Amino acid sequence: MATPVLLAALLAAPAAWSATPAPPDPTQDQLMITAGFLNGHPDLRFRLLALEKHKAGKREDAFRFFQYAAQYADKPSQGMVAEMLWNGDGTAQDRALAYVWMDLAAERGYEGFVGLRERYWSQLTEAERARALAEGEAIYARYGDAAAKPRIAAVLRRERKAVTGSRTGFAGNLRIVVPGPSGSREIDGSKFYDERFWDPAKYQAWHDAVWTKPRIGTVDVGGVEQVKAGDASSRIPVVSPVQDLPEPDAGSEMPQLEPTDTKP
Repeated sequence: MATPVLLAALLAAPAAWSATPAPPDPTQDQLMITAGFLNGHPDLRFRLLALEKHKAGKREDAFRFFQYAAQYADKPSQGMVAEMLWNGDGTAQDRALAYVWMDLAAERGYEGFVGLRERYWSQLTEAERARALAEGEAIYARYGDAAAKPRIAAVLRRERKAVTGSRTGFAGNLRIVVPGPSGSREIDGSKFYDERFWDPAKYQAWHDAVWTKPRIGTVDVGGVEQVKAGDASSRIPVVSPVQDLPEPDAGSEMPQLEPTDTKP
């Protein structure tokens, strides 16, 4: 029986397997994380927390954090919600809803997620397909890009302005001091506030560069079978977005990067 390896793809460093060159991954830089980069990027913060919980065997917590990240248009996290629903991992098994979440993950036509979505669809019963289409609209209204992209854009703008204000070029003059057990270290503001990670359109382009053609396959007895994408269009009807979801409350918990994760 083939088993999807989406989690393995998520755990790999994006620069190692993306099909096109992408900017350095700030989540691989421990100093950036310590300096508070994730406060302005809840999609990355909650995804990393979810992966930590999953690795630690705290699957219900992982499922919750992946859903938090999904509120902020994080397609890998939406894909992981789908995987966990499909397998009954950390939540009750629900293949119809799993399809809906993988359809969300495939919304931008990211090849690996489209392939997994089509694999799901091919294995659903007619009753499951009907329920997926019936219940999918409510999920899309809250987590689809029409609702989630403005949500993450608002956070990026709010958190960046909280430090830089409205002064053009001010970020490049900042020196961010990060205290540590061996003394303080500094980050150049031009690195921390790189436009690629704070401008909503450029931030989206970074995600696209990483996820458009990731090498996501399935593990089988014969090795790794590459999943081929089909039509990227959704089967779920377009709905009006619901943007006023409350911000997730995870307290002050932040992911703990291993020392080996500090290289971009």
